[in-house]
Amino acid sequence: MVWTVTQSLLVGFGTSLQIFALTLIFALPLGLVISFGSMNRMLPVRWMCKTVVWIIRGSPLLLQILIIFYGPGLMNRNYGWALPTFDRFLAALVAFVINYACYFSEIYRGGIQSVPIGQYEAGQVLGMTKRQIFFKVTLLQMIKRILPPMGNEFITLVKDTALVRVISVYEIIWMGESFIKKGLLWPLFYTGAFYLVFNGLLTILFGGLERRLDYFR
Repeated sequence: MVWTVTQSLLVGFGTSLQIFALTLIFALPLGLVISFGSMNRMLPVRWMCKTVVWIIRGSPLLLQILIIFYGPGLMNRNYGWALPTFDRFLAALVAFVINYACYFSEIYRGGIQSVPIGQYEAGQVLGMTKRQIFFKVTLLQMIKRILPPMGNEFITLVKDTALVRVISVYEIIWMGESFIKKGLLWPLFYTGAFYLVFNGLLTILFGGLERRLDYFR
């Protein structure tokens, strides 16, 4: 029975890991784009980005998953994620990418704006282009500053993957809960161990990265 439970949980954990990894792949660069839009000198662009971030951060991720999954089908019955030609996993991924991109954008913006303006001006005096100043002066210092909040978001993302069960994406908690019908409660505690181990590894990883960037102090 232990091996059967382990196999089921590994399948579910694989789905959770896919959502986690793909969300980071798409949300990290998209968040940077949104952060640039939030700091853009053009007022319409700046306010559009800030409005999107406000809406996404101000509403529950669970609600966003439901709207993105059911919305297209309710607006047009010939189109929707629930149809055979579409994928529940893809709908969940879209919701996660949009949500976390908005959170990441605020972290990026805070990190960029925390770098003293004097360093930017010093780069201009030295004849550096805006691109050179960003990548050689601003970026490395920004990474140091955003590591702690980014670590928190990564850990939150691991736990938030459990929300996809609301549209019947079979992640690890779904698999663990399925054994309750057989009168087994311990698989749920076993499920928690998967989260604790993975989040522990992330904590160690970010701790190591922070130590490697100590030279910015």
